[in-house]
Amino acid sequence: MKIFEITDFNDIHQTEETVLVLGYFDALHKGHQKLFETAKKYAEKKQSKVALITFKESPKVVFAPYDEILLKHVHYPEKRYAKMAEFGVDYLYLMDFTSRFAKTSALDFIKTYIDKLRANTVVVGFDYRFGSDLQEASYLQRHFPGQVVIVEPVSIDGVKISSSWIKELIATGNVLKANQLLGFSLSTRGIVSHGEARGRTIGYPTANLAMIDRTFVPTDGVYVTDVIVRGKKYRSMTSVGKNVTFDGQSSTVEIHIFDFKDEIYGEPIELIWLEKIREMIRFSGIDALVEQLQVDEQIARNW
Repeated sequence: MKIFEITDFNDIHQTEETVLVLGYFDALHKGHQKLFETAKKYAEKKQSKVALITFKESPKVVFAPYDEILLKHVHYPEKRYAKMAEFGVDYLYLMDFTSRFAKTSALDFIKTYIDKLRANTVVVGFDYRFGSDLQEASYLQRHFPGQVVIVEPVSIDGVKISSSWIKELIATGNVLKANQLLGFSLSTRGIVSHGEARGRTIGYPTANLAMIDRTFVPTDGVYVTDVIVRGKKYRSMTSVGKNVTFDGQSSTVEIHIFDFKDEIYGEPIELIWLEKIREMIRFSGIDALVEQLQVDEQIARNW
């Protein structure tokens, strides 16, 4: 997949005809994947390439009062782009949602961006809106000379899959359900940093993760996780939150990696969230904590 960062339509120099996917795809869940699958099918039929034009950050950042959460993503950028490539995107055009772009009408968007992208087909979701006049996909059908394909939503348990639902699941620690909606496992990147080193004194040394991306992290609790270190995957268990048994004051992400003894301070690792085991609780003492950690370990190892 080729990635182009553009400021406006004048930066687009697309030479091949495309099947163009439109939308802002943060979670890349199964509903989003249906759009890419549809685009790939039409591209094969029309001997075209699949192109996607989207924004680096959510347009909500521009229209809403500042809130740090609006700058957070379900996936870190490299993961997001790698998944787009995996789902069949050949050309990815990234741009900022600026006040200047926000003034572009739906018709002007068609005559500039879509035209410059040499689209013979446009694929959008059922709830797609575009242009300063907030037109629906039916407007595309009336004004775009090519084919417009509107993809219906994908539901699980009778509920439409959405990015907001996935974020709610992450916020409550239900990463197992979030992964079901995504169709792949949620992951977080970080650098291993020094912590209090209490874990090694009780037989459970941990790698403390310093986040390097603006991504959502599951709520406090203990989780079954996998971790990728130096390109190799290991099973692990991870605690999120304040270490209340030791009167911890700050929230941390601590990973106990099974069958791993190397020192990896300063190294980047990827943490893959699989399922929540339990809540974070205060134990009466170290013996009770270790006893619970042994139970947690067996759950994680046998997951």
